[in-house]
Amino acid sequence: MAEATDRLRLTQWLSPAFPIGAFAYSQGLEQAISAGDIRSAADLGAWISAVLRFGSGRADAILLAHARGRDADLTALSDLALAHAPSAERVTEMLEQGRAFAATISAITGQPQAPHPYAVAVGAATAQLDLPTSEVLCLWLQGLCAQLTSAATRFMPLGQTEAQKTLATLAPLITDLAALYASLPLSALSSTTPRADLAAMLHETMPVRIFRT
Repeated sequence: MAEATDRLRLTQWLSPAFPIGAFAYSQGLEQAISAGDIRSAADLGAWISAVLRFGSGRADAILLAHARGRDADLTALSDLALAHAPSAERVTEMLEQGRAFAATISAITGQPQAPHPYAVAVGAATAQLDLPTSEVLCLWLQGLCAQLTSAATRFMPLGQTEAQKTLATLAPLITDLAALYASLPLSALSSTTPRADLAAMLHETMPVRIFRT
């Protein structure tokens, strides 16, 4: 029963309804759609897959996994997270979501949580849950995919059903990558998605935008 309760806690903490403001961020997706880089559900699926394999999904998942460690140096991991951020908006997203997450977890559990970049904050909070890191990463990566899919649904001609089909096709990739990232050393930390990174940088100067990143 304890494991089932921890699973419910994890589902709550990583739910889109958890108040960290994830709906306001697109990680440059708004710029990419506006520029015509993403025109269809297939384009969106390919973009998100690249983010999971090579971009923020990979970097954040590795950081989260290490933040769950018994003797994790959260300050050093936070520094690494910020050092790997490709744009000013990405830094803002990581810090503001992490701060909101820590504040809400503190209020729920009654245990003070220091603010860290979002992935590190989640790793630190979930260290107390009796769940394997691969399972935590599955829900983490699913949440990232849902965030990006939701942003695309609001900004491009993509219906709700088509968006959910796109999200569903990513499930096998999410589970495979979660198992991989749970075991990778920090030396494997990397982020190599030039088009997504450039989109995030260009988003800072878009004259009209609906997302914060």
